[in-house]
Amino acid sequence: MPSPKSRITAASRDRFGESLVVPDGAAGLETLASLAEHRVCRSYLAEPVEEDLLRLVVASGLSAPSKSDLMQVDVVQVEQAENLAEIADLMPKMDWIRGAPVFLVICGNGSRLRQISILNQTEFANDHLDAFFNPSVDAGIVLGFLLAAADAAGLGSCPISVIRDHSRRVSELLELPPLVFPVCGLTLGWPTEKSRGISARLPLSVTLHKDKHDDTRLAEEITGYDARRGRLDGWDPAAAGFRGWSEGKAQMYSEPQRTDFGEFVRGKGYKLD
Repeated sequence: MPSPKSRITAASRDRFGESLVVPDGAAGLETLASLAEHRVCRSYLAEPVEEDLLRLVVASGLSAPSKSDLMQVDVVQVEQAENLAEIADLMPKMDWIRGAPVFLVICGNGSRLRQISILNQTEFANDHLDAFFNPSVDAGIVLGFLLAAADAAGLGSCPISVIRDHSRRVSELLELPPLVFPVCGLTLGWPTEKSRGISARLPLSVTLHKDKHDDTRLAEEITGYDARRGRLDGWDPAAAGFRGWSEGKAQMYSEPQRTDFGEFVRGKGYKLD
């Protein structure tokens, strides 16, 4: 069986286009290898996830750092068949939602802090954009910890941001109160196979900066990344009609998306000033 060090080297080559050097004597290599090899899973066995294991994974996610110890994240496990079916119907292209043993919704919660302000007879004096930003960021951190915990437990996972296309309906189904909003869905289950390869990421020369931000070589780096990712996905970058990652994402965002999300957030009780 390959060592954690060799697994990290191989995964980083596929992920970033360079084989990262693993220092001799570095600790935690098994954990780092698990993170380096993370894959999205969209096909699950029918076998259920034991409730105690699920609670352990979710608790591990909620062990993530929290801005100012505010703990502004909730996780809703959707078990009721009717609700799960309707959520799946809202996103018909994501048929793995129906086949997943577990479906979670990670929510930002700006309500609890205001509730404890009332309980302590203290004015809440921060009703502005930061009050929305903080639970949103914390929800993202919890999601990352959840994914790592799922990997460690041998579970497959797939985050679903498209749930925000249907924020109002999901909020109604889950009876989310004012100031509580869905950030992301998450399927969990025992994977049928590691069918998807490692998702290539932009090279560290683009995303890792020292002292100051520098994107002077962005165009060149993006061109190289498009070609590398195309080859990994089985395409010939030199072929006529090849569409790289950058063109695909540019076209994706050439059409308006979630134009009502700001209205939804304001309707939840947030001021975005």
